[in-house]
Amino acid sequence: MAARTTSTKAPRSSYRCTECGNTPPKWTGRCTECNAWGTIEEYGSPAVRTTAAGPVSTAARPIGQVDATVAASRATGIGELDRVLGGGLVPGAVALLAGEPGVGKSTLLLDVAAKAASDAHRTLYITAEESTSQVRLRADRIGALSPHLYLAAETDLAAVLGHIEQVQPSLLILDSVQTVASAQLESAPGGPAQIREVTAALIRVSKARAMSTLLVGHVTKDGSIAGPRLLEHLVDVVLHFEGDRHARLRIIRGVKNRYGATDEVGCFELHDAGISGVADPSGLFLTKRDKPVPGTCLTVTLEGRRPLVAEVQALMVDSQIPSPRRTTSGLESPRIAMVLAVVERHGGVRLGKLDIYTATVGGVKLTEPAADLAIALSVASSAADTPLPANLVAIGEVGLAGEVRRVTGVERRLAEAARLGFTHALVPPDPGKVPKGMRVTEVATIGEALAAIPGRRRPARTAEAAAQ
Repeated sequence: MAARTTSTKAPRSSYRCTECGNTPPKWTGRCTECNAWGTIEEYGSPAVRTTAAGPVSTAARPIGQVDATVAASRATGIGELDRVLGGGLVPGAVALLAGEPGVGKSTLLLDVAAKAASDAHRTLYITAEESTSQVRLRADRIGALSPHLYLAAETDLAAVLGHIEQVQPSLLILDSVQTVASAQLESAPGGPAQIREVTAALIRVSKARAMSTLLVGHVTKDGSIAGPRLLEHLVDVVLHFEGDRHARLRIIRGVKNRYGATDEVGCFELHDAGISGVADPSGLFLTKRDKPVPGTCLTVTLEGRRPLVAEVQALMVDSQIPSPRRTTSGLESPRIAMVLAVVERHGGVRLGKLDIYTATVGGVKLTEPAADLAIALSVASSAADTPLPANLVAIGEVGLAGEVRRVTGVERRLAEAARLGFTHALVPPDPGKVPKGMRVTEVATIGEALAAIPGRRRPARTAEAAAQ
């Protein structure tokens, strides 16, 4: 009888994306989940193992017996940042603050470090991009000095953990997570593996010590956080720091928050003495003038749950080229093109041979549809060379059929406008509760809205009808 022969197959290799953790069945040049190129790596076939039950660290208890006061937030001393965080920093929480270079991340967190430091709560500031002398100079400039603020310059993860053991801080600030590396890994600092290892180690020590941690993160050229997408899943809070280099305004948006709302924003003003919170930022987006001028209209936008009064400007000149220019600043070009088409088609305003420039004041970016009506009025006002009435705000979305649609939070927007002294508002039908002392005009179409311009008759329903 012939001996039985057995054939052993070579263990199949497995593949994983270093960017998002996806495990495709075979190697591909591009990940099918995150669309990143060159991130698929080959791993050996994992051995099949089973995990047996082991000892538990703490016994499970009914949820009603868990002490919730341990996770109570502690204020940072900066009201606008506490607003976004949901009251302050929670012990053991890890927050990631990402933003473009030069936007003011290090300046803000150095101020946070100084104000949060006290006898009972030490703060450890680890800089991995600058020397301690450079950070000290910035602290002198912004007045961020405290005897309970400890400063160190390290790029090795083991040294960072050693400083934590020595200082025993209540708050750790690391600037930045992409520049710290672990000697246990051979990859370069800033790589996906290094970022995962550094973040995971800091999360472990933060949870074990009930230490709040703030990490500074870099962003790519398209504005997303550099490193693996897993980084945003690991941390408890993700904040985006936004702002134009040529403007004073800075905005922090909450993208993820396990301890509060994600629709809050904090407003800051960057100046020579550092950065400070702005509790009432509407004045940054308005132009101070004695009398109204053509081509300007005010609106109330919602940044998260905060209403802000902003100014929209439009300028029109005769075009000297066959294809007229359409230039925008702070507004979305596709939406401007749509509003211009509606104003010409349903408002009877001829725009075809004019160069049109639209912009916002103060560097604010308006992306929500509620600014459509203000854009349309500023364009029509510039075309007629007639200013709109003083103390007028316009709120509403403009549809392609020329209708003015309702938007969310009309009552909050009107209350903010009334608080700042505005007395007249153009809004879609059924605005809800009207603040005392404000006159509200309901407009259902763009034609009814354009009739608010002094000396301008209400146009016919269409431009063709007006021509007849």
